[in-house]
Amino acid sequence: MATLTVQSTALTGLAVTYAAVASSDVFANDGRTVLHVKNAGGSPDTVGIDSLVACNQGSDHDGGGSVPATTGDRIFGPFDPARFNNSNGQVTVTHSFLTSVTCAVIRLP
Repeated sequence: MATLTVQSTALTGLAVTYAAVASSDVFANDGRTVLHVKNAGGSPDTVGIDSLVACNQGSDHDGGGSVPATTGDRIFGPFDPARFNNSNGQVTVTHSFLTSVTCAVIRLP
């Protein structure tokens, strides 16, 4: 498990840096953080983002979805800290496919 670095946007722009994914990663979350996943591999990547607390209606709405193979990319989030953060203020993300999958964690203003 790796701790992903959160990158902050700015009015002058952000040159996003992408990192290889592990089967399970964590990142700091303040509720204005999104996860951008890019897949250049030959199989889809199923991204899982576990909601640790049910919504006010009692349902557990996990985040995530499928990132298509070859040139697929998806942006997930932002994540409500009350529902998605663990005791360390982090969100846990899992991946089903690791080859040629990269991600970036971006904090919005």
